[in-house]
Amino acid sequence: MDHPGRAPDYTNAALAMGLVNLLWILGVIWVLFGLPAVLLIGWGLNRLIDRLAARRRSALSS
Repeated sequence: MDHPGRAPDYTNAALAMGLVNLLWILGVIWVLFGLPAVLLIGWGLNRLIDRLAARRRSALSS
């Protein structure tokens, strides 16, 4: 019986498309609400990513 080969790794493609989507969404928000809204969203996303990273670190260390 033949087994299927290894699944392709689409990590880089997913990250690139995530960046493209983030840029156009932030561009639309900039046009509609201005730069302060984009800066606030960027700050919030950074806080969220930092919080997730800390939670992951604490889960791996215990």
